[in-house]
Parts: sequence; structure tokens; C-alpha cells
Amino acid sequence: MEQDRLIACHDCDALFQKPRLGRRRLARCPRCKAVLYGSTSGRLDPICAMTIAALITFLIAQGFPILELNTNGITSQTSLFGALQVLWSEDMQVVAVMVFCSTMLFPLIELVALLYVLLSVRAGFVPPAFHQVMRAIQFVRPWGMIEVFMLGVLVTIVKMTSLARVIPEAALFAFGALTLMFAVVVTFEPRTLWDVADTLTKHKTRQARRRTQRVAQQRASGTAPRQG
Repeated sequence: MEQDRLIACHDCDALFQKPRLGRRRLARCPRCKAVLYGSTSGRLDPICAMTIAALITFLIAQGFPILELNTNGITSQTSLFGALQVLWSEDMQVVAVMVFCSTMLFPLIELVALLYVLLSVRAGFVPPAFHQVMRAIQFVRPWGMIEVFMLGVLVTIVKMTSLARVIPEAALFAFGALTLMFAVVVTFEPRTLWDVADTLTKHKTRQARRRTQRVAQQRASGTAPRQG
């Protein structure tokens, strides 16, 4: 269809014909210079590997302590989940919910949803509820604030060094690595997955039509009258 070869700029709403791009090429709007879309060849494998690594690192960051404090021989460890419990017990439920959503729930939803779509598309099929999952990714992406949490932890460490001995634990390094991984993951344009899904859908539609035509031809040849 003619509209399948058209694309609108998401910044200035200009409408252009959609050219075929080479490997590692970008299409830009000639009016506002915004990136319209990029080539999909060779882009899914690296981002899929990075998403899997980010999900593993996320689980490590949530399951291990962030810091160990040593004051006058008294040692205590704290994790993100433990900090949430303290906030909740101190009658700061709103803050606890905000921290939980921005550092645990929304990043986890983005990673799991993106991995679900990437693995399915790489396998050659469009997964169920593809459109809903892609919209969920675009909705939760601005609300994931791992980097803000990491900055707050670093500021807290600097302030606590004058009061106690601060020992970084595994989760702190995991959050640092996760911040860098998320910086790579968020650079991936979800529109690329829409383009790949459209290509797969069109390919399957053509295959179904050919299969239907082949079956119809076989039935027609089988029911044709014989000439004796």
C-alpha cells in the first residue's frame, strides 16, 4: 500500500517517502534534521545482548547489599529493599512508592518487555500483544531513574565518610554498571522494532497468499474434468 512507504517526522510532522537504507545508515528530516529511523540490519543482536546483561545486573543490584557501615565496631548493611522498608516504617509511604516505582518496577518492566519483543522478533515472528508491549515500553521509559538513584547514593557516601567507615558492596557496583547499560539501552529507537514487525507481517501475509493460491490451484487441477 502507498501509505506503508510514507513516514512522518515526530518533531515537525512533515511527511516523506520512506527510502530503503543501507547498513548502519540513518534517515533524517530535511526540515528539522531529526532522526526519522535507522537501518535495522545488525542492530538487534547487540541491543538484545545488552538487554540480557542489564537484566542480570539488575537482579544482582536488587539482591545484594549496597553499602556496609562500620561505626565504633557496629556493622550494618543496607540494600535497596531494606531502604524501602525503612521509608515505609517511618510513615513515608509516598516516598517509598516513588522510589520503588522509579528504581525497581519501571526499569524491570522496560527490560522484560524489551527482551520479550527482541527475542520474538529475532526468532522471526511478531509476539502476541506486540503493540501493547511497545506502548508500555514507551510509557515507562521516562520514569526509570536508576541514574538519579545512583547519584543520590554517591552523594550519601561522600557525606557518610566523616561519620562512619563506608564499605561499598556488590550492589553498588552493579548499579553503576546498570546505569551505563541503561544509557545504551535507551539509545535504541523503539521505532526500529515497529519497522521489523511490519516487515515480518508483510512477509507472512505474502506467504499465506501464495499458500492459498497454491492450494486453490491444486484443488482446481484435481477437480478439472478429464478428457478421454
